[in-house]
Amino acid sequence: MKKELIKFGIFALCVLVAPFFFTDGYLLNVLVFVGIHTLLAVALNLLLGYAGQISLGHAGFFGLGAYLSGVLTGTYGWNPWGTMVAAALLVGGVAFLVGFPILKLKGHYLAMATLGLGIIIYIVFQEWVGVTGGPSGFSGIPSLEIGSLVFDSDLKNYFLVWSFVLLFVLLSVNLANSRIGRAFRAIHDSEVAARVMGVNARLLKVQVFALSALICSVAGSLYAHVMTFIAPASFGFNISVELLTMVVIGGLGSIYGSILGALLLTLLPEFLRFLHDYDIVFYGGLLMVMTIFMPGGLVRGIPALFRKLRRSGTGKGDAHA
Repeated sequence: MKKELIKFGIFALCVLVAPFFFTDGYLLNVLVFVGIHTLLAVALNLLLGYAGQISLGHAGFFGLGAYLSGVLTGTYGWNPWGTMVAAALLVGGVAFLVGFPILKLKGHYLAMATLGLGIIIYIVFQEWVGVTGGPSGFSGIPSLEIGSLVFDSDLKNYFLVWSFVLLFVLLSVNLANSRIGRAFRAIHDSEVAARVMGVNARLLKVQVFALSALICSVAGSLYAHVMTFIAPASFGFNISVELLTMVVIGGLGSIYGSILGALLLTLLPEFLRFLHDYDIVFYGGLLMVMTIFMPGGLVRGIPALFRKLRRSGTGKGDAHA
């Protein structure tokens, strides 16, 4: 556990000093989105990387958090902080309820069920024009504020979003190293064996599904108040694919791998704007290459590559001698 605290301390220090190296407003804005994507990737990794339950519908939970916060604060004048908490609890509760029938399924059947759930939520965003604004989107969402401090600039939003990232990363690391986290990994390795050992696999799967949805809802609320505008296109199937790619590329079963995957996949589109609508093809190709040549993700693959190169170099030196 001491090792994990050291890792978290280094990560927190990097988060605190990063704005001093990225003074450009645009780069800070990109880092804000890295933070939001990190929350989403951590949420999905808890479900997929630790408990072994795939989901292609997490963009729906992300969108529910955003629209609940946006509509309730922008239209009805609710307190943004209270709305964020209420939205997270509501989305987590919905995920808990739908998780019981959905998580009875396995493999590609589970993937299709969660995909269907995400598509249903997306269609509601599109068609419920009177409330959500439909394809045109929903505007007039207020920025978050604490007293006289209003989060209305890139620097302020950076510290706002990354404060939540630090909180949920710390909670997720502690959860992953707890007895419950070991139960998740047991379910991932063999659900039958976990049941034999006395693990209530069905309840734990539903609980981690609800927790994952709750974190996505918080990310959605932050997104809504940072952007002050939301549209259904931000919560479609492509987003679910991007999240899955972030988790796999960063490293399944690694919280810090989620951060690495979110950083890479958020920065990469800035260099791939020339692909326009074909970026999803690139993500699919990248996912295939990583799965084949670096199945452990970057967080495990890079150290393994360095060890291989070191052994190779040592071997050449011995042969030369």
